[in-house]
Amino acid sequence: MRGELVEAVLEVAAMVPAGKVLSYGDIAELLGAAGPRQAGRVMALHGGAVSWWRTIRAEGSLPPDLMRQALAHYRREGTELVFPPGAGTDALPRVRMAAARWMPGERDFARIDCVAAALRTKLSAPAGGIEP
Repeated sequence: MRGELVEAVLEVAAMVPAGKVLSYGDIAELLGAAGPRQAGRVMALHGGAVSWWRTIRAEGSLPPDLMRQALAHYRREGTELVFPPGAGTDALPRVRMAAARWMPGERDFARIDCVAAALRTKLSAPAGGIEP
């Protein structure tokens, strides 16, 4: 995985404020590069460098072991959660995406656009950054 993509995904993930989330697909779309799986892979390998619990699957979940760890963060930050209908007492909740999805403001979009533009430039450069 290219370091440029890792840096860009982590930079956008780090912008998500407490109590809000973005999906892997949201980040990929904001960057205009890669896709949800690549953004998810970046978070799986390097997400510990940022508030990883704020970047989740589109339906509002994480793998069960990570969701258990994330619950303390969600509760502390006031992230809105929902339990699946008819779920038992040991069921894990999901983040209510409609309420918790982060909508970047104008300044945030400007910063994201800069990150995306830099990523496109780096990805289009020849390997090693040397012009032919």
